[in-house]
Amino acid sequence: MREFLIVLACVIIGIALRSCRTLILRKIGALTFLVASFLALYLACGSICAGFFGVALWFFLPWFDLLTRIRNLRIPLDNRLKLQTPPSEDHFPNASRLIREIEEAEFDHVADSGWDWVGMQHYFRFFWNPEARAVAAVCLCEHEQVAFAFVTVSARSPDGKTIHTTNYPFSPTLKHSPEAHWDHLPCERNRFDAIFKDHLQHLQKMKIDPKDLLMPDPDEILNQVEREMKRQINHNLDCGLIRMADDGHFQYSTKGLFFLWFQSVKDMIRLC
Repeated sequence: MREFLIVLACVIIGIALRSCRTLILRKIGALTFLVASFLALYLACGSICAGFFGVALWFFLPWFDLLTRIRNLRIPLDNRLKLQTPPSEDHFPNASRLIREIEEAEFDHVADSGWDWVGMQHYFRFFWNPEARAVAAVCLCEHEQVAFAFVTVSARSPDGKTIHTTNYPFSPTLKHSPEAHWDHLPCERNRFDAIFKDHLQHLQKMKIDPKDLLMPDPDEILNQVEREMKRQINHNLDCGLIRMADDGHFQYSTKGLFFLWFQSVKDMIRLC
């Protein structure tokens, strides 16, 4: 009974810490769950190895979804953006504020579109600013009962490569193509003025003068997004992360499943 109460106390402390608003306390709460898992198997088996096995189980949890759902996914090779009106912004945290901040930064609305990516609905609202030679997009993602919004600022370098700055909260599910440079910001960076400032710093690190950027064509923004996705898919086919399936679809290879598992573990550590 004493061992059970020790483990139960760790679980209760972990739940309490995970309920806090302070980031460091929530991370300590996640660490407390690992301690509880270690103690549960260590006290039950009397082996330190068994305790570490209990901790390792947390990091292998993504394999359940990888082997039961992701492995059988068939994703269209030719995924086209469709013009559509995004759903009510009331369902998406911070979406209305982000759109207002983009408009206040003198970005003009271009188009609304979306597509279905691996069962998750993506709705995009695109803006552009000819003076900044940049395109901004608010993306609203919806999957079952989960919904969130993020911002991406994009520009094209003089050699035609695409430069992105985004606060997308998760690790990418495909490798980026060599023609695209991404700067992933912490998801806590959710003010557009701060994101755009980081975008300018990203250009500075790449030694690109904003005046040398290629002028975006608002009529070609959707086509450019589709072409970049095709280049990314081709790059991942070459890397062996995905493989062609039947009827113009592709699926993740064994190497790709390990890539997704590694990305999931990174998210578990970073977002816990």
